[in-house]
Amino acid sequence: MFHSVQGEGTWAGSNAFFIRLGGCDVGCSWCDTKESWPLNHHPQESVQRLLEAAKEVNPSMVVITGGEPLLHDLHPLTEALHGAGLCLHLETSGAHPFSGCFDWVTFSPKRFKPPHESIYKRADELKVVVCDRADLEWAELQGAKVGEFATKYLQPEWNSPSSQKLVFDYVLTHPDWRISLQTHKFLGVL
Repeated sequence: MFHSVQGEGTWAGSNAFFIRLGGCDVGCSWCDTKESWPLNHHPQESVQRLLEAAKEVNPSMVVITGGEPLLHDLHPLTEALHGAGLCLHLETSGAHPFSGCFDWVTFSPKRFKPPHESIYKRADELKVVVCDRADLEWAELQGAKVGEFATKYLQPEWNSPSSQKLVFDYVLTHPDWRISLQTHKFLGVL
């Protein structure tokens, strides 16, 4: 868990408390948090401890992320955090059945681990990481499945100038998509 600013998507720049859950079976080659992949290599925290830590910093939102947070039953955690009046966001690949209660859901599907159907109607924003042209095709397929009010983002793979150009050029000719940059990396913060 850590306190920082949201670096990506609609809420970029907002005061956020992050709860990063261990465990991921998606395995993105470009992942910048591979240390989160092993399920049992992280300290276990109680829901009460997570709640206290979040309340202590008075964030505008609590972001539950991973790894892949939907590997876990998120109902107990989200019930406690909502019960304390905290605004909850989820960042997920959607590869597992949806659980928990959230105020905002960022859905970032991956081609090599297809999403569970339960995620599409929950997505407030769709964020697709783009490495190559095939990811743009994947983005369009996913964009057709989310609700009409979901904001659609393409995010260039970090450290890939060719990906950045691909996304930039695509957004110029597809006005229903936006660019999401990892502003926290530009700022050099978590």
